Amino acid sequence: MAIGSFNFVLHSHLPYCRKAGVWPFGEEWVMEALAETYLPVLNVLNDLKARGLPVRITVGLTPVLVEQLADPYMLGRFEQYLDDKIKRAEGDIGRFAELNEFKMKELARFYRDYYAVIKRSFTERYRRDIVGAFKDLQDSGEIEIITSAATHAYLPLLSTEESIYAQLKIGIDSYVRHFGRRPRGAWLPECAYRPRRSQPQSQSNLESQPRPEFKRGIESFLEELGIEYFFVDSHAIEGGRAFSQYTKVGPVDLAEGMGDETQQERERTGKTTFLPYYLEGSTVVAFGRNERTGLQVWSSEWGYPGDGNYREFHRRDPESGFQYWKVTSHLVDLDGKELYSVEGARGRVEEHSSHFTWLVEQLLAEFHQETGRHGILVAPYDIELFGHWWFEGVEWLGRVLEKMAQNPAIELTTTGGYLSTHPPDQTIELHESSWGLGGKHYIWANSDTEWMWRDIHAVEEKMRDLARMFAEVSPTVAPAGMDLLRQAAREALLLQSSDWPFLITTQGAREYATKRFTEHRERFWKLAGMVESGLVLGGEFELGAELGELGPGPETDVLFPDIDPMAFLGLKPGGTPQSLSKKSHQGHISP
Repeated sequence: MAIGSFNFVLHSHLPYCRKAGVWPFGEEWVMEALAETYLPVLNVLNDLKARGLPVRITVGLTPVLVEQLADPYMLGRFEQYLDDKIKRAEGDIGRFAELNEFKMKELARFYRDYYAVIKRSFTERYRRDIVGAFKDLQDSGEIEIITSAATHAYLPLLSTEESIYAQLKIGIDSYVRHFGRRPRGAWLPECAYRPRRSQPQSQSNLESQPRPEFKRGIESFLEELGIEYFFVDSHAIEGGRAFSQYTKVGPVDLAEGMGDETQQERERTGKTTFLPYYLEGSTVVAFGRNERTGLQVWSSEWGYPGDGNYREFHRRDPESGFQYWKVTSHLVDLDGKELYSVEGARGRVEEHSSHFTWLVEQLLAEFHQETGRHGILVAPYDIELFGHWWFEGVEWLGRVLEKMAQNPAIELTTTGGYLSTHPPDQTIELHESSWGLGGKHYIWANSDTEWMWRDIHAVEEKMRDLARMFAEVSPTVAPAGMDLLRQAAREALLLQSSDWPFLITTQGAREYATKRFTEHRERFWKLAGMVESGLVLGGEFELGAELGELGPGPETDVLFPDIDPMAFLGLKPGGTPQSLSKKSHQGHISP
């Protein structure tokens, strides 16, 4: 019998890039992830399924990502992208042949064949339906798909309860539309959790004493929306010092801006990430990331992706953009990198997948020997690590799953599957936390991003006010008014994306993030003014020249076609969602 369970949790997310730049920032992000991560992962999972191996993993797909993967425009762009890659590889084959660079010529052939396989997978194996391919794997039991906040908003820093509710509710609505069922679990963006703050005073005390601010814990929103579980970082469960994969992003050492905060260490709790826990006073369950396996993959010092035989991400051919070199050593600069060897890298994949399987078995065995319990080792990663950042990572993932499926000591499981057979018997009270640097909010909230949060909070309040105003007169409002309100809701959600402050703090795409944030802010306020003017005029709205003045927003920001702006009203006092009447939905015109 298995001594414990293992659960890969692959978190998939990209910001909304539709018609918002191509290279180096914008749609290219989605194209690269499709070609190097999402389709290769789908191929590996379906190949293992075809062999009859009992593979089970959890895959988080953020709603904003799913909307892009289902978008005909983005899928058409992807096919063009693949054709361009194949053409570039063919060009390199001829160029290197003329230069008598035979090793590089063979690598160019490798890339041509790689992208040809990806194109066949896209057009023939999955018939251009990426979302449907993930859905099929869930329907047949290989994976469990979980949801997230609609646009990956950093929930603890939002100022209104209604915005948190709207992010989660609209995300769940999108999930149901695409996957035909309700999600059991949710990935909190950046594993960022906020506990309940300040108990509200009793009604009898309200007249004599000022009422303190009361903010609900994130779990209360999840519970109301039917979500059973979520994930937190290891230090949120166990205490101690937080480990983050975000210590250094590109050339930026984030720890330099934090002072001593990265060294802060909480008192050990006595809890373990090998068990799930009900949150105090809630039916929602928290699972914690296993730190040891996280370090084995993420650590810049001794994680697998840093092996000298793996492909170097940062050095690219100046003409074609292909990566022809290997890591070689962290002690040499990019010009000193040696040529990549496909076979040499595969040998390391075999060794590293065996080591990881052994490590998981050892950790589960130690827990089982100490407690006599069947625990779970949860290993969450950004899915883009595999294939995109760590080119060989998808093959490593497949070999790990194959070896674990054949290991009787380890039970591969989805998160929901484990929860159904091993419900918690303990509760926990979680502290505020994330999987960012220092375990808190620094990467998203600092002196460089403070101005963004002022804008976000102002938009939150205005969106809530617009929803309230609209709800009061909705039966008499023309359908055009709903179009405007829906578009305002989209812009409010996109403004809240955690990607914009992240890209500014890490300097990964500072100017691009600032531009995108500013555009969504300006579009929202123009739309808000149009909605208010229409309501003042008794529900008379026009979608003519005024809408055109907004710029490309209404044409490009077309995610969540059935978005319900009344989600920004939160819950009614009885705990049921606010919504528009059927009459107010009639005659809706999609943008």
